[in-house]
Amino acid sequence: MFEGPDYPKSITEELFESWLEEGRASKISYHFLLIVWNVYDEKYNPVYVESREEIKNYESYPDAKGSEALIAVYDLYSESRVSLGV
Repeated sequence: MFEGPDYPKSITEELFESWLEEGRASKISYHFLLIVWNVYDEKYNPVYVESREEIKNYESYPDAKGSEALIAVYDLYSESRVSLGV
């Protein structure tokens, strides 16, 4: 996943699936999985949020100015990619 010039690095389907499972298994009722690129560590991190409003706290890749950039958002239950409205 995330292969090609539009992304900083690819990830395996197995890792992505484990992030979905981790979010669904949480005692907190998360609804979205955010894939966030950490500029300093040069790796993706899963971030779980409960509402769409929380997604706005992240700047999208490649225009992010901070140490983290939002790559993609997924609904934890339908596993569909959520449009960022860009």
